[in-house]
Amino acid sequence: MANPTAAMLVIGDEILSGRTRDSNMHYLANELTRVGITLAEVRVVPDDHVAIVAGVRALSAAYDHLFTSGGIGPTHDDITADAVANALRVTITHRADAMKLLGAHYERSGLAFNEARQRMARIPDGATLIENPVSVAPGFTVGNVHVMAGVPRIFEAMLAGLLPTLTGGAPLLSQSLRVERGEGEIAGPFGALAAEFPDLSMGSYPFTVNGAHGTNLVIRGTDPARVDEAMVRLAQLFG
Repeated sequence: MANPTAAMLVIGDEILSGRTRDSNMHYLANELTRVGITLAEVRVVPDDHVAIVAGVRALSAAYDHLFTSGGIGPTHDDITADAVANALRVTITHRADAMKLLGAHYERSGLAFNEARQRMARIPDGATLIENPVSVAPGFTVGNVHVMAGVPRIFEAMLAGLLPTLTGGAPLLSQSLRVERGEGEIAGPFGALAAEFPDLSMGSYPFTVNGAHGTNLVIRGTDPARVDEAMVRLAQLFG
């Protein structure tokens, strides 16, 4: 049976402007690979309600899971929660459990639980909270959409709590062979090998070191015996 599929929606003007380099996609891809969920598509959208709604509707319909990052803080441009609620056609309110978590946190911190901070307790109806052990303000899951913070250490902490609740498949295994030849030289036989193993994914990644050209050939799959078999054939071709 095929592994579950996933997409990611990265939200934020700061990503598209180049001000912030996104690391959450790379982290999510590695973690999903580890648990056997196939990350199949990633989109980046601005802090724009219409763009977020369109992205959520399209990706949540196309894949088993949709992970979002960004836009759930206390400022005016943190509009993800409202956009997700709109996309899924559910209402959104200040949730009592989220209000309690945040209220206790700010009381312990000696800070006012003001209107801006209360915005982080706005959760779509029917959602399950995603724990935030770093700064308390929760993410949430509604339907197959998992909404998390954009700050990398908070995103990673939220994902660590979320992943054990999801059903994965077989982890994706990867092996590689470094070949001191350019892609143009190896393309024919490597393509023929890929055709022999249609159940595996094969990719070529060129490099240049001190003016010399070479290629890293990578074979990926969920069946270790098949990956090993293909690697033996690869070594016979180019070893």
